[in-house]
Amino acid sequence: MPGPYRPKPAFKPGGRRPDPRQQKRDEFEVNINEQITASQVRLVGENIPEQGIYPISKALQMADALELDLVQISDKVDPPVCKILDYQKYLYQQRKKAKEMKSNSTKVVIKEIRFGPNTDEHDFQFKLKHAQEFLNEGSKVKATIFFRGRSIMFAEQGEKQLLRFAVELEEFGKAENMPVLEGKRMSIMIAPNKKK
Repeated sequence: MPGPYRPKPAFKPGGRRPDPRQQKRDEFEVNINEQITASQVRLVGENIPEQGIYPISKALQMADALELDLVQISDKVDPPVCKILDYQKYLYQQRKKAKEMKSNSTKVVIKEIRFGPNTDEHDFQFKLKHAQEFLNEGSKVKATIFFRGRSIMFAEQGEKQLLRFAVELEEFGKAENMPVLEGKRMSIMIAPNKKK
């Protein structure tokens, strides 16, 4: 009669546990050398005599002769595209490129300033001051006028107010569009001036 069920240990007793950090693949890691399962590959790049389709064994021999790695660049096509190169150097360059792209793509913050079509001068100046601060920080400013109830009759007055707002902010930012009416709101987007 069989004994009670015992699950197999994930690692050999007395052996080292697998390091979870090593199991997680880096987003830039790709299949290399023996990890490539295709029977043939398309070789491209500088380190080969002629670009074309080669059996995997031949491609591995060529990489071995150059003391480099066979690196799978794309598996979206059949046969997969591979290059013969230094894999560690390739990983380093990919990470560096991604880091540069991330630092170049700065997040655009949009701050909204709202007022009504009949906002008095004191409120207008107060909101203008806030908009100047936001533009100086590098944020975009979306100035919006809400028309409640029958105040939609003042749409023309609201448009004039938004245009005045944009003109007053000219030294801090530039209007990206003319005032646009969407339902019961009219808005204009002002982008900060590029710092010299």
